[in-house]
Amino acid sequence: MPADRVISPTHARRLALTRQRLAGPRARPDAEGIMEVARDLGCLQLDPVNVVERSHRLVLWSRLGPYPTDQLERLRWDERRLFDYWAHAASIVLTEDYPIHRLMMRTYPSERTIYSRRAADWIKENQGLRRHVVSALRRRGPLRMRDLEDRSDASWRSPGWTNERNVSQMLHFLWFQGKVVVARRTGVERWWDLAGNWLPEWTPKDRLSEQEVVRRAAQRSLRALGLGTTKHIDRHFTVGRYPGLPKVLAALIREGRIERARIEEDGVTWPGDWFVHTDDLPALERLEKDDWEPRTTLLSPFDNLIIDRARTERLFGFRYRMEIYVPKSKRQFGPYALPILLGDRLIGQVDTSMDRRRGRLRLNAIHATPDAPAGVRTTRAVARAIEALAAFLGGAEVEVTGPVPERWRRALG
Repeated sequence: MPADRVISPTHARRLALTRQRLAGPRARPDAEGIMEVARDLGCLQLDPVNVVERSHRLVLWSRLGPYPTDQLERLRWDERRLFDYWAHAASIVLTEDYPIHRLMMRTYPSERTIYSRRAADWIKENQGLRRHVVSALRRRGPLRMRDLEDRSDASWRSPGWTNERNVSQMLHFLWFQGKVVVARRTGVERWWDLAGNWLPEWTPKDRLSEQEVVRRAAQRSLRALGLGTTKHIDRHFTVGRYPGLPKVLAALIREGRIERARIEEDGVTWPGDWFVHTDDLPALERLEKDDWEPRTTLLSPFDNLIIDRARTERLFGFRYRMEIYVPKSKRQFGPYALPILLGDRLIGQVDTSMDRRRGRLRLNAIHATPDAPAGVRTTRAVARAIEALAAFLGGAEVEVTGPVPERWRRALG
């Protein structure tokens, strides 16, 4: 068995950032650049929170810089090279990856969990509603949820907001099963259609085995991460849908597709079995020769780089928690704090909100980590990143309304 490849923490971080498109040359800020980034990331998480801007748009901005958001919408709704489905959460995924996502569509609900069993039983009880929804979409789609009559025989019960939202739940389950798709959006309102009517003719429909899906998805996950452990791979891209992952990784090692790695510095080895994809070894070797093009930017709370909070803490020594649902009295950094990336370090957070009426990007508070650099170059780089975000948001004026670290006050206060 070949010896594990030894990688320093610095080069591990830099490889992760390179594979996340947060270092090195930027892709072109156009439709093809958006597709390049989407391929490398695998998914762009959707979230209804719009304190500053929609998360998926921020994720692309952090990588592309200013780009025409209408190009993203064209890729989604006109060219249909992207579509909405479930990756590590509700996300924008690639139509060319349809065979990977099709496994979940074929097997949902799997009945492995209490929730899945409830869903399966409820769907069986409401075949009349299911037939009605499918028939209406076939005849009149795309339709909004409110265009569909509730013909349920048994109500969906939940302590949360989905209680008795029967049409919504049926659409949700049909979406998981790949029967329906989100055909377009008007604001936050979704228009639904049958997948067979909406997906482009060129959509790959290969019916892959479970093992082949895991084989492909595991490699996509690892390459998006740059390097990671079995747990990291399982918690990225198609989260938790990697049955038999250890055996698949062992097979990929035998095939020479991935290698074992050891993160080590000053004789101290990080815990866990780490892996790196052989396609990324040339990039790693360049980084080890100090061929490195860093970047300073702000990240969405749902950015793919930091979505696995435990991995972020291990790799970057940076603890991040979104506090929008935390009671105000218990918040430390603010409800919508954007992490600050400086080169290969996460050095703070900017609590932001967009005042759309006044056209202002409000900086409610700026927080620096204890070891954040205090020099002029750092503060200017952070200031430029904030100004770039304001420009992307339509030329908003930056308004500082809260505390700024003393060491950064001259440039940011």
